[in-house]
Amino acid sequence: MAIKNNVTQLIFMGLFQDPEAQRVSFVIFLPVYVITMLGNGFIIFTVNTSKSLNSPMYFFLSHLSLVEICYSSTIVPKFISDLLVENKTISLDCCMTQIFFFHFFGVAEILLLTVMAYDRYVAICKPLHYMTIMSRPVCRVLVLGSWLGGMFHSVAQILITVQLPFCGPHVIDHYFCDLHPLFKLACADTFVEGIIVLTNSGLFSVISFLFLISSYVIILVHLRNQTAEGRRKALSTCASHITVVLLFFGPAIFLYLRPSSTFTEDKLVAVFYTVVTPMLNPIIYTLRNAEVKNAMKRLWSKKMKLEVK
Repeated sequence: MAIKNNVTQLIFMGLFQDPEAQRVSFVIFLPVYVITMLGNGFIIFTVNTSKSLNSPMYFFLSHLSLVEICYSSTIVPKFISDLLVENKTISLDCCMTQIFFFHFFGVAEILLLTVMAYDRYVAICKPLHYMTIMSRPVCRVLVLGSWLGGMFHSVAQILITVQLPFCGPHVIDHYFCDLHPLFKLACADTFVEGIIVLTNSGLFSVISFLFLISSYVIILVHLRNQTAEGRRKALSTCASHITVVLLFFGPAIFLYLRPSSTFTEDKLVAVFYTVVTPMLNPIIYTLRNAEVKNAMKRLWSKKMKLEVK
């Protein structure tokens, strides 16, 4: 039997209902989005034009920045433009599209972070075999696998969502389309769908997070046998990645590893990982990585010399 949707247009309640709070949010989040685009774009440009950044770690970093640009652009432009209007509407089809790409890029990022942890494990624990294990073809396969993993995950999520009937209400208690808030609008029992989301998103995030933590525990144990200088260098390269992992996985586990519900704090947590975290990642990797900073300085100096000429 074909599913009938009487609802074709949805209305977002938004992050805040107060017009003044919305205007303040616009002034704050527009620069954040611009910084996100410029920061991640500059990392991609730097890695792909600097001969000193040709190791697998920076290859993965450039793809992580690309994912961050796509991930943030799925949500933030619509969110920012809605802050200036009273009626925040989106079609049901566009809502499904937003959910698809949000989960696609989100899981691709999780898998890329996992790949980067494996890269650090091989570099520190098996340094003599590093270039053999992490050869360029292997790196390309790992990156492709991350994108495909995000695709398969997102297809599974959207297939269970498009089968739900939506006949009213049409007000979604969020500032973007996500599974839990959308399930509340379905004219059917979504208990099974909620369990599938919990398994597909929540447990997946937890398992990935535990894998990442385990890999760094192994690295820390291995570092006990290194010199003080060796430990310092290894920890400096790992610290940025660990920080990004905690910033990304904390909110994701909080939101998806529980039954379907919508709380006010959910929207505030969502702002952190959809708007703020993509901006912080390039800052974290730049500030804590001397090679990236030096490469950026060289590019900037080269640009200034060309302008003088």
